[in-house]
Amino acid sequence: MKFVQDELITRKDFPEFKAGDTITVYYEIKEGEKKRTQFFKGVVIQRRGSGITETFTIRKMSGNVGVERIFPINMPALEKIEVNQRGKVRRARIFYFRELTGKKARIKERRR
Repeated sequence: MKFVQDELITRKDFPEFKAGDTITVYYEIKEGEKKRTQFFKGVVIQRRGSGITETFTIRKMSGNVGVERIFPINMPALEKIEVNQRGKVRRARIFYFRELTGKKARIKERRR
């Protein structure tokens, strides 16, 4: 199974990111005959799965409403991923982030 996945799926070169990082995902949208690129900028809440089935979840605030979106890492419509800020968190899945508002919802920047 792993051999078939490695042979058939073309890997795109995306930067390393993990939970707590703020990233911008650019993806292509088809509307009838037209194609356009849209972006989604937010905090990575989790990465799950491995290989062909790996996904990551991004959360952003739109007004007072939290919006989450799940992207498969091998989605053909993904064009590029930019890492805007590295976050310092202690967990791989930061679901507690959903309940935080205001200044508590800030994540410290990880230093190199």
